[in-house]
Amino acid sequence: MALTLMSTFLAAVSVASCYPAAFEDLGLGGKNRTSIKFLALGDWGGVPYPPYITAVQKATAGEMSVVAERMGADFVLALGDNFYYTGVNSVDSSRFKETFESVYTAKSLRIPWYVLAGNHDHAGNVKAQIDYSKKSDRWKFPSYYYELNFRIPNTGKTLSIIMLDTIMLCGNSDDFLDEQPRGPLRAVDANRQLIWLQDRLARSKADFLLVAGHYPVWSVSEHGPTKCLLQRLHPLLIKYKATAYLCGHDHNLQYIEESGIGYVVSGAGNFLDPDIRHWNHVPKGAVKFFTGEASTLGGFVHAEVSKKKMVVTFFQAKGTSLYRVVLPQRQFV
Repeated sequence: MALTLMSTFLAAVSVASCYPAAFEDLGLGGKNRTSIKFLALGDWGGVPYPPYITAVQKATAGEMSVVAERMGADFVLALGDNFYYTGVNSVDSSRFKETFESVYTAKSLRIPWYVLAGNHDHAGNVKAQIDYSKKSDRWKFPSYYYELNFRIPNTGKTLSIIMLDTIMLCGNSDDFLDEQPRGPLRAVDANRQLIWLQDRLARSKADFLLVAGHYPVWSVSEHGPTKCLLQRLHPLLIKYKATAYLCGHDHNLQYIEESGIGYVVSGAGNFLDPDIRHWNHVPKGAVKFFTGEASTLGGFVHAEVSKKKMVVTFFQAKGTSLYRVVLPQRQFV
C-alpha cells in the first residue's frame, strides 16, 4: 500500500514538472494596458448533424465578437462540451471546422482559446482535441489539465488559471439520465491530478487565482452541486484562497458566492435550461444571479483582471449585460 502511494506521488511530481509556471505571452508588453481581459464560454459544441451549430451558438458567437471588440478580450476559456454529443473521433474530424472555425470567425475572436474537456468530449477522443492544438493557431489544449500564468501588464500583479479535467477527476455522467459522475475511470489518474492540483494551489503566489473545470462545484440547475467536487476540490479552493471557480455543464448562467469564492457557471453557449430544481441544495443566500431563459438567446462571461480587482460581467446573446460582480485580489495574511 505504501509503495502504491509513493508511486502515485512520484508520478504526480513527474507530471507537475512537465508544466512549469511559465508565463503566457499575450503580446501586451508594448501597449498602454493595465489589465487582462477574457471571455468564458461553456457547452458551446453545436450538434453532430447539419448545419452542426444551433441558433443559440450562432447568436452567442455573434455577441461574443461584439463584446470582444468593444470591451477587449485577450483570450477565451472554453469550459468543455466542445463537440456534442460524443466529442470528435480524430484530429481530422470535420467538426473542428463546422462547429468551431466556421462559427467564431470574427477578428476579435481570433485570439487564443484555452480549452478543457467536458463529459461529452470524453464520450469521444479527447486526445484528438489536444492534438488539434498543432493544427490551429488559436486552439490551445496542451494536456488534459494544465496551468496558465499571466503578468497583468504595468501593474506588477499576476493571474493564474488552473484548467482541470473534472471528468478524469470524478468520472463521466449521463446527461439524459441526470446522473452524478459515476467515479473516475482510472483512480490512479484521478489521484495524480488531485496531487498535482494541490501542489499548484499550494505554490501559487498569484494575486488572482482562478480554477476552471467542466462540472460545477455549486449549481442550482439540473445537475446540481457535484458531490465529488464538493469532497475533493471545494476544501482546496477555500484553503488556498482561490478567487473564483469557473465551469459549465448546466446550460445557463449563474453566479454563486460562498466562503469568499465566486462560483461562475457559464454553460449557455449552445443550449438554454431554466431549471432550478437544486435551488435549495446550495448554501442559503449564496445565489446572486441566475438565468436560463430562452429569450436571452444564449450567453457567456466577460472578465477583466486589473491591479486590485476582477470584474465579471454576464452577457446575454441578444445584446445586453445581465449581471456584474467585482472580486478582490487574494489576501495572504
